[in-house]
Amino acid sequence: MTLPPQIGNWHTEPVYFQESFTPAEIEVLSRFFTNTDLPVFALVNLPEVVKGALFARYSRSPKSLRRLFLDEFVNRPEAGLSAIADQVAADDPMVRIKRAEQLYERVFDEFGDDSVAQLGGAHLACEQASNILTKVLEWGRLAAYLEQSTRYIFYDQRLGERYRYLVPPEISGSKLAAVYATTMDWLFDTYSSIVRSLVPFYEKQFADVPGGAEGAMRASIRARACDSARGLLPAATLSNVGIFATGQAYEAMLLRMRAHPLEEVRSYANLMLHELRKVVQSFMRRVDLPERGVLWSRYLEQTAQQMKELAGGLQDEPQARPEVVLVDWEREAETRVVAAALYPYTDLPDDQLLEIARQMPADERARVIRTYVGERKNRRHKPGRGMERVYYRFDLLSDFGSFRDLQRHRMLTIDWQRLGTRHGYVTPADIEATGQGGPWRKAMDRMSGLHGRLVQELGPDVGQYAVPFAFKLRYTMQLNAREAFHMLELRTSPQGHPDYRRVCLEMHRLIREQAGHTLIADAMTYINSESHELGRLEAERRAAAKRRPQRKEAQD
Repeated sequence: MTLPPQIGNWHTEPVYFQESFTPAEIEVLSRFFTNTDLPVFALVNLPEVVKGALFARYSRSPKSLRRLFLDEFVNRPEAGLSAIADQVAADDPMVRIKRAEQLYERVFDEFGDDSVAQLGGAHLACEQASNILTKVLEWGRLAAYLEQSTRYIFYDQRLGERYRYLVPPEISGSKLAAVYATTMDWLFDTYSSIVRSLVPFYEKQFADVPGGAEGAMRASIRARACDSARGLLPAATLSNVGIFATGQAYEAMLLRMRAHPLEEVRSYANLMLHELRKVVQSFMRRVDLPERGVLWSRYLEQTAQQMKELAGGLQDEPQARPEVVLVDWEREAETRVVAAALYPYTDLPDDQLLEIARQMPADERARVIRTYVGERKNRRHKPGRGMERVYYRFDLLSDFGSFRDLQRHRMLTIDWQRLGTRHGYVTPADIEATGQGGPWRKAMDRMSGLHGRLVQELGPDVGQYAVPFAFKLRYTMQLNAREAFHMLELRTSPQGHPDYRRVCLEMHRLIREQAGHTLIADAMTYINSESHELGRLEAERRAAAKRRPQRKEAQD
């Protein structure tokens, strides 16, 4: 495939699969996407609701965004795309964008206020990104991300002639290239065998579950099989990420990426910059200026390198710890919540309200908190910002698969260590129940060996690509009580993966029992601690019920 010219003299790019389109398809696609042959592209000339619907469908499909657009959106009359296409010149679909850029340049030059970059954004599709890269893309708080889910597709579906994994440049140019490819192919063969064997196992196990429409049951069983087998997928597994962000958020993202130690991340930043300059060029002009963006990226790179060298002198072995540890919390939490809850309803200063709250009897403080929480009708009804007055800091050691889901909660503070194999791995109970425990352990042992060879030859950053999702990763999460309502209630819902449900249930228990914040913990009334063997079933039933009248309306 042909890649755009390098923005700077950085490094060799990975090799990506290039999807083929007919000339007629290219003519349609070129009116709505900034290219038809690269893994990164922006969406243009589409209504916002269509962009959102495309990204939503994206997360549950093995197809690329452009193929989805052709197969499921182009010929739908309600989308109005034919009328839009008729108005967009096929040879220059960017004319309106260019005029807007010229206007922005005049505003920027006149006022010099780059906060304007907070008010303009772009939809960007990022395809064939490894699961190392996706976590880099999703680092920033002030953006919206939708990532392809491992729950809804079987990852033994190939891209061209190869399984869905990346061969990073560091490995493709090394003496380990052949053994890496051979081992990855073997791992995906193992994944395919196990995930396909789990489907009939669950069909038999849940044959007597009442009240499930055939489609809902089939989708739930498929999700359960994918959930159980996903631990075999390596961090090199390819994913698609849809992003909507402001120009300022993209700029910060690219500056971080250009300072990253992995070539995949740096070269992907160049691809993104090339496409973003087609739609929000003015917001991107500082990224590769020597005295601005380049200097900033160099600062990030040098600081990270110096910290690695400094931390390299620590020789202590990690202590044996539980999966979830509450390491710090606000000792006067409920008193502080009372003061913060009352603050917007009085004219008293904050410290005076805190002293008043301290003097209150315990039952009066409880009454204030109960009133502040109110009568919640569903988990989306959350108390106000007074709950942000207190915090909890957790140290976690869970499988990488669970981390991928919890890392999406970007409004909290999350930081993680390098992915490796030293902390061991998890084996789902159903893997043992189906007699697949032996192949599972063999896969983990073989991938651990490959990881060790990559670390020895190419370093620990590159070694991450070979680590399956089942291996444990250490990370910290610091969140206030209001965010705890959101994350813990959402991630303990019946359709959640059992591994991260377990983590979040333990976090809730520690808030209540170790921190002693019973009023706060008990206000999280939508924590679900029940066991759900086929967790997706009810959600799939509701989705099927919604689709039936829509299909009938379309037929009428």
